[in-house]
Order: sequence, then C-alpha cells, then structure tokens
Amino acid sequence: MDGVGLGSDDPEVNPFVTANLPNLTNLLGEGWYLQGNGRIHTPRASLIPTDATLGVPGRPQSATGQAAILTGQNVPQLIGEHYGPKPNTAVADIIRQGTIFSDVTAAKQNAALITPYPQGYFDAVNRGKRLYSAVPLAAVSAGLPLMNAADLRNGRAVSPGFTGQGWHDFLGFTDIPILSLPEAGERIAALAASYRLSFFEHWPSDRAGHRGPLADAVRHLEMIDTALGGLLDVWDDAAGLLLITSDHGNIEEKDHRRHTTNPVPTILVGKQHAELGAQIRDLTDIAPVVRQFFTTNSTN
Repeated sequence: MDGVGLGSDDPEVNPFVTANLPNLTNLLGEGWYLQGNGRIHTPRASLIPTDATLGVPGRPQSATGQAAILTGQNVPQLIGEHYGPKPNTAVADIIRQGTIFSDVTAAKQNAALITPYPQGYFDAVNRGKRLYSAVPLAAVSAGLPLMNAADLRNGRAVSPGFTGQGWHDFLGFTDIPILSLPEAGERIAALAASYRLSFFEHWPSDRAGHRGPLADAVRHLEMIDTALGGLLDVWDDAAGLLLITSDHGNIEEKDHRRHTTNPVPTILVGKQHAELGAQIRDLTDIAPVVRQFFTTNSTN
C-alpha cells in the first residue's frame, strides 16, 4: 500500500478516522490506524508501527523506501538522501545487487509481481522514455517477466486498482474482465498460493494522498478494506504469511499533499505473525523477516 502511514485521531485530517473499515477493524481492533498505539497483536495478526525515515532527515520517498523494503538495506543512508519517485542510478544499482525476488529465483523457486502493465508502459521503457519504479526493477533484475494485459485478461494478475475498471476507463482495454473488490482480494490470495513469493503493488493510495479531497481518500480506504476483506476471507493462515506494508506515509494527513514522516503500518497475518513481527522496527527489517520465513518454512 503505497503512501499509507499511521496518523492522528483528527477526522478533519485523517481519513482513517471516519472511514468504514470493518475488515481491518475486525482483524486488528478499533483505532488500529492511529499513531502512538504501539504494537498490536491479535490471535490472527500483528500490526507493527514501522519507521520509514531510517535515520535520514527529510520526508521519505518511494524509490528509497521501496528499495529498503525489497533489499533489507538502509538505502536512504547509503545514498545520503530520501529519493523518488523512481530510482536514480545509485538506488537502481543497490536493487540490482539483490532483493527478496532474486533470493527466491536464486533458490530455483517461483516468484511473481502480480500487478500488470499495459503495452504502452513497456514501449516507453524500451524507448528510454520511462524508468522502472523500484518494484518492477527488482522483479526484472531477478529475471522475472512483468505481467501484461494478457495476464490480467486471463486471471494471472490483478490490477493495481483491484477491479480492472481503470483498464477500461483510461486504457481502452474493454475486454478485461471486471472483478468486484472481494473477488479481487480472493484472486490475490489464489495467485499467491501458486508462488513461493508473490508481490502485489497498490500505488493508487499514494495518489489519493497527493490529490483530491478528504472524502475521496475516505472512499479509497474503504475500497482497500473491501478488497482486503475478500483476501482475508480465503487466506490460508497455516500455509503462508501475508505481509502488508508501505514505503512512507501520505494519505493519513490530508491537510497537505506531501509525504509524511509518520510510521507506516506493517501488518502480518497468519503463520508466525507474532514471532516475525517482533523483529520489525523499520523498513530494513521487512526483507530479513521474509528471508527468515523462507528459511524456516522451506517446503511451504
């Protein structure tokens, strides 16, 4: 979830306060989205307030935050600044040295970034008119193909906006099946079951932080909750670990249009959630936790 932090209890600023989020509230309890709660543990899940600043002055940015999640390295510290939205040469070089994607492919197991891209995206990258953001760069650097319209059409991918409606409205792919929000969550879970590592990237949450009124942000959070409800309903806690996190805060402070320095929520659901959650303090701890899960669950 790009651009999602833990904020205040002010309903004039934080859309979480007035949003109807039954699925996440059932999972984590009332007020789970507030800064200052500390760690939350329930029988099924853990929420860890996670530092995205990494000891570097300034507002966290997408490229360095995502690179820290993917690599386990303090990328802002290594390059001397928070940087984004797309990786510069220094960030890209760190990503190419190894990520959780390349860990899995090096072990001869399967991994996928299950969010797809239209042909125009690939054309722009090939012409040098567009840079990969951190997550697709990590996937292709690990030798993984990026999903495309055919994958979305045939159920092998899920749109970043969940339903696929945006591919109809803005990209002209009117043959793409439209999913309900719960169906999209169920599809994410089903795809995850077929991979050792699957990664779903929901970047529209950051856009909802940068743009639009508070009411739109409330509706966006409710959309996320509904999709997560479908995912949680079918997720097999005994078989795998569901980990939800963010690269930086944004949407939780709608009185401005900038990223925040707030901690972000890292939510772990299912197998070993409390044990693994206890090891997370900042974004650099995400990749080690994923690697530990792989090590201790070698056949799952």
